[in-house]
Amino acid sequence: MTVTKPAPHRAVDASMDLLNQILREPVDPDYARVAARRPPGTRRPRSHWWLALVLVLAGTLFAIGALQTNRARPVQETERAELVERIQAAEVDQDALRGQVEELDGQIDRLRTSALGSDGTSKALEAQIDRLGPAVGLAAVTGPGVVVVVDDAPTTSGDARDQVLDLDLQVLANGLWASGAEAVSINGHRLSALTAIRGAGDAITVDYRSLTRPYRIEAVGDPRTLQARLAESAAGAWWNDLAQNRDMTYQTSDASRLVLDSDPGITLRYAKVVDR
Repeated sequence: MTVTKPAPHRAVDASMDLLNQILREPVDPDYARVAARRPPGTRRPRSHWWLALVLVLAGTLFAIGALQTNRARPVQETERAELVERIQAAEVDQDALRGQVEELDGQIDRLRTSALGSDGTSKALEAQIDRLGPAVGLAAVTGPGVVVVVDDAPTTSGDARDQVLDLDLQVLANGLWASGAEAVSINGHRLSALTAIRGAGDAITVDYRSLTRPYRIEAVGDPRTLQARLAESAAGAWWNDLAQNRDMTYQTSDASRLVLDSDPGITLRYAKVVDR
């Protein structure tokens, strides 16, 4: 009879040798020896390739933006110069047309005088025209009055509230009329019922003619009362507020003699022959 011997069993301690070694030595022996030779206080350098890539991309974007700005600047300057030339040419043409208008107005006055004749009725009509002419801007006005000088704040921040607007000049002109002014002009441009004070970008225009700073407003009237009434009016309060809170220039003074030309914008548009 053959007796079969049982297979030898592996001892428990022998089967756990590898696991026990892993638990006792979690760090690879070679790595531990290299770490032991490393000087104390030193660390393995980290890879910062991604940071370098971000810096390169940012520098490229900044360079492209600067290049585009430099290329666009000459174009903007050229367009601005062309626009200024066009404005100046238009103002020259406008001055020439105004000269023609004044010449035609002179012819109209001469024809009117010859048409009215010398009888009593004609003289009465001519006297009425002469009396109403200064009030409506048809004739020049000479006399004492008040001069008002206004301007932007000395150091403007680009804020429109620090700059004189067309509305500010409108308020001032209306305030002078309400205070008793007989005639008003801004930078030599006579105002009438047909005059338009408007803003055109950063400029202010009177009858489509650009004004330059500072703005000089002349008003013919009694200087003894005109300046005092202006100071007490809503327009005076408006401008005092701008001077105190926005540091704008607002100066008033009396003038012994002012000469305000007629408004060239008032022209004869319609006429009808009256049968006598």
